[in-house]
Amino acid sequence: MLTIEGLTKRYGTKTAVDHLSLHIKPGEIYGFIGHNGAGKTTTIKSCCGILNFDEGEILVKGMSMKKQPLDCKKIMAYIPDNPDLYEFMRGIGYLNFIADIYGVGQEERKERIRRYGQMFEIADDLGELISAYSHGMKQKLALMSALIHEPQLLIMDEPFVGLDPKATHQVKTLMRDICSQGGAIFFSTHVLEVAEKLCDEIAIIKQGKLIKSGPTDEVIGDESLETVFLELEGDHV
Repeated sequence: MLTIEGLTKRYGTKTAVDHLSLHIKPGEIYGFIGHNGAGKTTTIKSCCGILNFDEGEILVKGMSMKKQPLDCKKIMAYIPDNPDLYEFMRGIGYLNFIADIYGVGQEERKERIRRYGQMFEIADDLGELISAYSHGMKQKLALMSALIHEPQLLIMDEPFVGLDPKATHQVKTLMRDICSQGGAIFFSTHVLEVAEKLCDEIAIIKQGKLIKSGPTDEVIGDESLETVFLELEGDHV
């Protein structure tokens, strides 16, 4: 579903991502772990076509993000850690705007807005201006807008930040549902307990370089993900 081959991104003399290669298969929830500044967000934005990169290739379902960016973006969705929404719009207007971009039919969007609005308990707030929303409500609206065209690949940067426990549980359930239907999830998180329990595979990155990846149980072994992460961070100075 998502192939990252030799991804390299530089900012001047600094190499933010250094020849990173990962493969995310259909049906997988893939966790991306690393300290702030490790290169997670740069990698994610490169995968979404937001950032150009210097070397390597990114393929979405075999399509090149460099050569076929629109085809790639039609079947994927991206949720940043701090959603930058159009705050002058009302929630329902924003969702319809996103649905228009993706060509979602009126009946389909109406049903999905109803379903996700009830699920995230913001159906009654969709008529309000986004500028009046709390951070958690904005995060929920961003999730709804990402799901409205039923993406096959969902890429998320710290998706649980600002969500209450109930919404966090619902997002985890949605992630598993997407994968059970053949989709795939690639997301970064600092919440190691969630990654340990939720992810099929995990990659750990430090200073732009991949230091360990594979099935979660193999990466962890007999320890916790937190223990493994801290040990690896200490070993790779």
